[in-house]
Amino acid sequence: MQGLSRYDGGVRLELTTTTTSPLAIDVAESTEMRIRRLISENPVVIFSRSSCYMCHVMKSLLSSIGVHPTVIELDEDEISSIVFGGASVSPALYIGGACVGGLESLVALHLSNNLVPKLLEVGAMRSEFLIT
Repeated sequence: MQGLSRYDGGVRLELTTTTTSPLAIDVAESTEMRIRRLISENPVVIFSRSSCYMCHVMKSLLSSIGVHPTVIELDEDEISSIVFGGASVSPALYIGGACVGGLESLVALHLSNNLVPKLLEVGAMRSEFLIT
């Protein structure tokens, strides 16, 4: 990735070490440390590929319930070099700093009625906006 750029639906963050990115706090920070920091600083994070239909479905599902995750768009070569929870997964979802997994895991949480409570717990959504 080259710098910080806008894409349809969000901002694309650069994960490689740079001095030109406005999000670079520590230019000596490794890619792994930057990923860990992004995961810990944001309640919901998706590591995604723009060409992946499962990534689109995951973002759409979260958006439909009022959650706007931090989306990190990765290039094909970057996604294969990053391992999430022991396996390379795309999309990879983190809620409250914990790896949830891919789209199957998100859908399972949603169908078991455990997704909304988890999102409320980490502050990704507020209960007063829920339709009861």
